[in-house]
Amino acid sequence: MRAKPRILIVDDEVAITSNLSPLLERAGFDVIIAVDGNQGLRLVQEQTPDLIVLDVLMPRLNGREMLRTLRHQGNWTPVILLTQVGDSSERTMALWEGADDYLNKPFDPYELIARIQAVLRRVRPGTPPLSSARRIGDGRLVLDRTARRVWLNSQELSLTPKAIAILEYLMTHADELISRERLLNTVWGWDYSIGGRVIDTRIAELRKALQDDPAEPRYIVTIPGEGYRYIGAVNPIP
Repeated sequence: MRAKPRILIVDDEVAITSNLSPLLERAGFDVIIAVDGNQGLRLVQEQTPDLIVLDVLMPRLNGREMLRTLRHQGNWTPVILLTQVGDSSERTMALWEGADDYLNKPFDPYELIARIQAVLRRVRPGTPPLSSARRIGDGRLVLDRTARRVWLNSQELSLTPKAIAILEYLMTHADELISRERLLNTVWGWDYSIGGRVIDTRIAELRKALQDDPAEPRYIVTIPGEGYRYIGAVNPIP
């Protein structure tokens, strides 16, 4: 067993890899680097990393192509995509293709470290990530991510599209502290000018529909001044 998790960074920008590598090493990871998807695929076979940090825009074989190749081969090594694409449909497609998480460039390196740690905690070795499952559930709660429908106790809930999007993100990042800013960026987009209170409104909508008492939550916990955490046990549903 390795003393440290091994992280493969696949990015053609030397300025990024030269800064990230020592930072991740100080955070307790072994780091290997590839400059494009082809080299990345070779290093996955030779070095068997525990997680891949994968840039989308690269020459020769780009990040999305490398991700699709890995998943087609049945390789479910966790992947965090680095992307400059802010469109929510593009991000959703990347997750359904098998990414475990994504981070928009430019990004805070310490946010990347937090995402790496969170993914490594929740990953099920050798199995697809929750983010690629069409249907996920937590006991009596079922979310169909393709149909955008939610059921509790076999009864379909009437939820706004934004509330469903927030629930989806929280469930696919279960046990991870998610800030209001992160939810805003994910659900409404980077360029959408809107206040954080709209998140609280949608959370209140979810709690009412889920019959989730904030004093004794079953699903969503509020972390005062920081954000929200989904505390249930989420699993893919065939």
